[in-house]
Amino acid sequence: MTESRTLNLDSKSILMLLLLAAVWGGSFFFAEVALKEVPPLTVTMYRVVWAVPFLALIVFFKGILIPRSLKVWWSYLVMGALNNAIPFSLIFWGQTQIESGLASILNGTTAMFAAVISGLLLPDEPLTLKKILGASLGIVGVAFIMGPSALANFNLSNLAQLAILGATLSYAFAGVWGKTALSGQPPLMNALGMLIGSTVLMIPIVLAFDGSPNLALSVEVWSALIGLAFLSTALAYILYFAVMVRAGTANLLLVTLLIPPFAVGLGALFLGEKLGIQAWIGFGIIAVGFAVTDGRLFSYLSQKASTKS
Repeated sequence: MTESRTLNLDSKSILMLLLLAAVWGGSFFFAEVALKEVPPLTVTMYRVVWAVPFLALIVFFKGILIPRSLKVWWSYLVMGALNNAIPFSLIFWGQTQIESGLASILNGTTAMFAAVISGLLLPDEPLTLKKILGASLGIVGVAFIMGPSALANFNLSNLAQLAILGATLSYAFAGVWGKTALSGQPPLMNALGMLIGSTVLMIPIVLAFDGSPNLALSVEVWSALIGLAFLSTALAYILYFAVMVRAGTANLLLVTLLIPPFAVGLGALFLGEKLGIQAWIGFGIIAVGFAVTDGRLFSYLSQKASTKS
């Protein structure tokens, strides 16, 4: 598979990218609704458990072989922890204290932190100046969102924002683990395997800390949980790998900046959430940090300027 390093995307790729951003942005909205009646750890369990049979059917009909190696399944267990169980739980707990839109904006730092972690741990992805500068801008954006009072008056809201950032670091380590331990496996099988791994982890954790799940939930909450599992998890992974094959990993990273507008829009439309100008300025700084880390926008503008001159 050849990775695209250009900004050029055909109309179908753009549509798929927007749809992926919508279903992933919707995860923050669905979670906000589900958290009205369901604890964060249980929301995480529902999200991964119900996504498994959906992806299993896709894997079956595509004729993808199920690996028998214990080493591969151990890798899926670790991947399930780093890419699902830990970050989902941290984000959902964070959303009990802050708005879904703000959570999605903080989650937007994932690509930059992933670039830095990969640069530190993977020899074929060296830590460059632009990665360091991009990550630094991301941190500035986060600091702007949290405000100067974060250091003076530490509270649950600040802790929730740090939890979201902890989730982005977990995602970053998951990327490194996936590249080193699962590079030889089919992508959709990797998605199914890590969801099975996170299911194995979350069921005993939920029983230990939340007890048996309460099934007497409102229609609104059940709908949110189903949307979270089928749309924002199972369908999202199918779209994720389809966009990766069609447009390349580099273009796929653009979804990082497209998720917050969908999450903020849904939160404002259905939940009455409103973000202040400080959050949007912080998002702008994070967006610039992403552009610096990615590098393609500046290269594109430079080429345009050279052509005109």
